[in-house]
Formats: sequence, structure tokens, C-alpha cells
Amino acid sequence: MIKEINVAEALSLTDVLVVDVRSEGEYSEATIPGAVNVPLLDNVERALVGTVYKEKGPAEARKLGLELVSPRLPRWVEAVERLARGRRLVLFCWRGGLRSQFAAAILDVMGFAVYRILGGYKAYRRFVNSYLGVEELPVKAVVIHGLTGVGKTTLLRRLAEQGLPVLDLEGLARHRGSVYGKIGLPPSPSQKMFEGLIVRALMAAEEKGVFVVECESRRLGNLLVPAVVLRAMEKGYRVLLYDSLENRVRRIRQEYTSGPQQNIPALQEATSALAKYLGARRVAELNQLLAGGKFDQVFSYLLTKYYDPLYGYPGEPSPDYDLCVNTADMDEAVNRVREWITGLPEYGRVEGGEPDGYRKHATGSPPGPGVVPGAG
Repeated sequence: MIKEINVAEALSLTDVLVVDVRSEGEYSEATIPGAVNVPLLDNVERALVGTVYKEKGPAEARKLGLELVSPRLPRWVEAVERLARGRRLVLFCWRGGLRSQFAAAILDVMGFAVYRILGGYKAYRRFVNSYLGVEELPVKAVVIHGLTGVGKTTLLRRLAEQGLPVLDLEGLARHRGSVYGKIGLPPSPSQKMFEGLIVRALMAAEEKGVFVVECESRRLGNLLVPAVVLRAMEKGYRVLLYDSLENRVRRIRQEYTSGPQQNIPALQEATSALAKYLGARRVAELNQLLAGGKFDQVFSYLLTKYYDPLYGYPGEPSPDYDLCVNTADMDEAVNRVREWITGLPEYGRVEGGEPDGYRKHATGSPPGPGVVPGAG
């Protein structure tokens, strides 16, 4: 039996396989985080069905959709079965239309336990917009500050490994937030996907009462950090990390030169973008040093002459922060920050005796109209 559920109910389920039955093009733009793509119609087929729908009407479009899908249904069911590995299925398409209805009916007949998201991905986007559209998040931010190279990202990842709720914006954006931000990283997600990943991380943090995040500007490459997250950062606890210049340069060298040709061409291209700040002559000198593998000289110069003055963080403990931690010994730094966070009054706070995440932000998602297999 097929059970129709709204977005909030779908996101609260565990041990399920979320299946996006839209085309690969729709899926690649953005999907529900964690969903796999098993399309009923590929990009070309979906376009064909859409054209027939516009020119000849829904009946003819349905016939074409059925004609295109039917020959490969056995292989499609096998693909879902391989991915499911006995788990329940949660299906969605664009707006809860005929694609997910058809897919759910087939899988139900084949004996799968099937849920279908009312309103499809369109309803999920409304959910995300609603979550990020509030004035204030239901969790307190713990904001990590510090000069470039002190190990902010490393600390976040280590805290996440130890079970603390972390919102790694740079990791989700696949961008380090500077002119060197894309070196050695895969393509960034779309803005919609970025927002969905942020919401998933924040909802997971709600039962802890806090989330840990690195201080960021509004823009990470071409992506924008939601305004409500920026407001939470402004009101959050402030943690300062600091370390010696030598250690900071070492970390930067390890991160940015571990690629083909030690990423020298990419480093030179990024350095060239600083010409308007450093001057063309200085940039040419730095690129020459990069060509010769003189990384420490280049990074030391960029830190002391450009990045440190730009960000203006202290290189030592400061009373302007709630906690100051030396990261020379990262293990010790992680332990100290973890113990401090778990001792905060907000940590582990649960409103009303249960986490308020899905319940507080859940909104019903009415089913969208389903017309043809290419329109849902």
C-alpha cells in the first residue's frame, strides 16, 4: 500500500531510500540531500513529452510517456531494488505528479513498501524556503574565528567526527571563501542544493541546541549564505583560534599544494587575481616563486601582507572572544573547544521535552497536480 506523506514526515523517516524519479538534468541541478536518482524519463524524453503535452494535450502526452517508459520498466525496478537493499522507499518527482504516482504504483505492485512525497520537490523547496525564511534559528551558533591557516576547517571536521553539530559552509559550498577557494575542489552545488544541505545540517543540530560554524561572509564563490544563518553568526558565541605564522604556512602548503603539479598553475592563476591589491609587479614576483616551488615564501608574504590585515583577527588571546584556543596542538585544541561547547547552557537543550526541529518548522505540503509523466 502506498502511503502519501508531506515533506516534514519524509525527512523524519530513518532507514529509507529516498528516490528522485525526475530526469538526470533535474536531479543534477538540485535534489533532496541524500536522494538517489532513478529517472523514469531521461532529459530528452522528458522534453519530448513536454512538447507533445503543449502541442497535442495531456492524453497524447500520457500515451507517449507510457510508450517510452514501458520497455525498460523491468530494468528500472531492478535498479531500485539494488539500491534499496530491503529498505522502504520514499519517492518524489517535480510536483508530486504522474511520474511519482506511476513509479509508486509499479513498485507497490512489486512488493516494495512505498511512501510518496505530496507536492514533490516543489514542496520540498517551499519547506526549505520556510525554514530559512524565519527571523531567528531555533539553535545557537558557536562561531569559529581566526586568521587564515589556524586550522578552522580541520577543527570543524574533528568536532563533527566526535558527534558535535557542525555547519561546514565551505565544505557544503566546495569553496574555501577566498581567491584560492576552488583550488583542488570539485564543482560547487547550485544555490538550491546549497540551501538544502544547510537546512539538513541545521535540522540535525536542533536536538543539540547549538551548531558550530566558521565565520563567513555572505558569499562563497557564486553561492550566498542565507541571511538567517548570517544573523545567527552575529548573535552567536565567538571562539578565536590562533597559532604561529610558521604553523599556519605549513597548513596552507599541505592543503593547497597536494595536487597534480602541486597545483602550481592554479595557484598562479589565483595569485594573478590579486594584482589590483598587490600590484602587477609583486604578483609577477610571487608567481615566479611559485614556479620554483618556493611555497613558504609566497604564503608567508600573502598572509602577513594581505590576508592578516584584511581579516584583522588577533594572533593571540583577546578579551573580545568567549574562548581563545591555540591550535599548535590540534588534538588539545579540539578537546578544549568540545568540552567548552558541551558545557554551554544551550547545549542539549530540548524545547517541550523533544527536539523541535521537524515539528516546529514542518508545514503541510498539498499535492500538486499531476498531468503527464514528464510534468511531475
